[in-house]
Amino acid sequence: MHAPPGSGTRPALPAAPGDVDEPALRAFGRSLGAALRAPILVAIRGELGAGKTTLVQEIARGAGVSDEVTSPTFALVHEYVAPGTTVHHLDLYRLSGPGELTNLGWDDIVGGEGIVLVEWPERAGGRLHSPRLDIVLRAVAGKPDRRTVEATWTE
Repeated sequence: MHAPPGSGTRPALPAAPGDVDEPALRAFGRSLGAALRAPILVAIRGELGAGKTTLVQEIARGAGVSDEVTSPTFALVHEYVAPGTTVHHLDLYRLSGPGELTNLGWDDIVGGEGIVLVEWPERAGGRLHSPRLDIVLRAVAGKPDRRTVEATWTE
């Protein structure tokens, strides 16, 4: 994982593991969740079935969420309580564009003091602010049970 320039206030985060199976993806998510400090925005990209929701579930678990973490595909936003913070999970897949974010309370959520985990962040367009942690999940050719995980800071 690449730290942003001048990132002295950024938490030390676990390195992105590269090529992983599901148990390793889950372990990375739990470690990342334990290391995150609010406020922080995490944008998680990947094709359908790449493991975005699995990763979000484990980040939330690592952050201390004890409730079941489910996909907000139809609700679009789920909020969970963790020790000392709130974890917001947004799935923007069903949005047609950034104009629909206002009705979700986007500005309040990303401008707040919580941990914000966004699936399909490309649907937010120019409203996806920085700084943020960008995570990309990609299928590994010829290995349907493996993903490549990349994580970088965007300032």
